[in-house]
Amino acid sequence: MAASALTLVCAVTAGVAAGAAGTELTRGPNTAELRAAVQRETAERWRTWAAGRVFPARLPYSAEQGGTEQASRIGISPRTSCAGAVDTAADGALRAAGCRAVLRATYIDELRGVLVTVGVAAFPDERAAARAGAAFPQAGEPVPGLRPLAFRGTVADRFTPAVRQAGSVRQAGPYVVLTTAGQADGRPASTAGEQRPAVFAFGGELAAHVLHRLTTPRLPDCAAPEWQC
Repeated sequence: MAASALTLVCAVTAGVAAGAAGTELTRGPNTAELRAAVQRETAERWRTWAAGRVFPARLPYSAEQGGTEQASRIGISPRTSCAGAVDTAADGALRAAGCRAVLRATYIDELRGVLVTVGVAAFPDERAAARAGAAFPQAGEPVPGLRPLAFRGTVADRFTPAVRQAGSVRQAGPYVVLTTAGQADGRPASTAGEQRPAVFAFGGELAAHVLHRLTTPRLPDCAAPEWQC
């Protein structure tokens, strides 16, 4: 009799456990799981998005004389290594924060007089990105900062470190977006004469557009391969 009762208890327990397991397998993701899925998807966009999605062919900015103009993309670097993407003085900060990649693209303003390289540095999380971002000048100085990306045979073929006249840094989520800007004619900053920060200010707007696209949350699609819900 005792054995039969024990068998019954075990059967009931097993049935309850199986039912709970079945419920766990068939239920949808809860709020915390969806939030984690959004964070994972956002943190992987530097890797899963096409380069042209990270860096659109054209980006809008506010013209110095008013209105809106469009910056045109000249090219995107095929390299994603963190090493060599920024000046040596800032390279250590990227490594210490766990830099995963730095993507770079160069744009030219609508009047074709100013070049801007935009760099997206990806980190493991928001805290690491904030720590890395703090290593760069916050008042517009280009050094230490992002190294310019030149393209041979284009208007950007003379965009060297000596040409840089302004920079910017923005951070949100696991990303830091840097810019560096200079004259398209290859004029060294040391011979530029009177500084006109407003000429290069649109670089920060380009960075803001890129960063906004990278960090704007999307509703999870748990059936899609890029989502882990």
